[in-house]
This record gives sequence, structure tokens and C-alpha cells, in this order.
Amino acid sequence: MKIGVELSKVLSKTYGPDQMISQRFGRYDLAFKTDEQGNPVLLYMGKADADGKIKGERFARRLQSDPDGKVIKDHWDNKGKTG
Repeated sequence: MKIGVELSKVLSKTYGPDQMISQRFGRYDLAFKTDEQGNPVLLYMGKADADGKIKGERFARRLQSDPDGKVIKDHWDNKGKTG
């Protein structure tokens, strides 16, 4: 699985700080955790079971900025299967 352009648009938005957000995206269930600035940093993508646990892939975001707040690095790494 890859993070495409449409999913990148969802993940580039800012959400509430330190939250776990669940939503549906196409045929996939998503759950992502945000950091203290509200940026998604951990993503679970796949199919949710009855308990809400997602079987699929886990991604971690590498987000690095300079002291002025300008983004230097921003990419998602696939960390493997979940579930």
C-alpha cells in the first residue's frame, strides 16, 4: 500500500493536538494519531474489525522543521503490517 495524492491531502491537514482520529477513506479505514501541533504522525490503514482495531499497514511520519518553523523533511515510512 502507498499513500497517494488524495490521502496525502487528508494527512496534510491540521487536526486537534494529541488525538487519535478514525475515519473512512475510500475502501479503507484510517486511524491516525496527531502530535502536539495537530499534525498526523502515525497512521493505521486497512480494514477495521468489530473492536475498531485496524488490520493492514502502519505508517510513521518523518516531519522535521527548522527553528523558524519551515518544514525541512516531510515523508511517510511504511513500518509494516498490523493486526
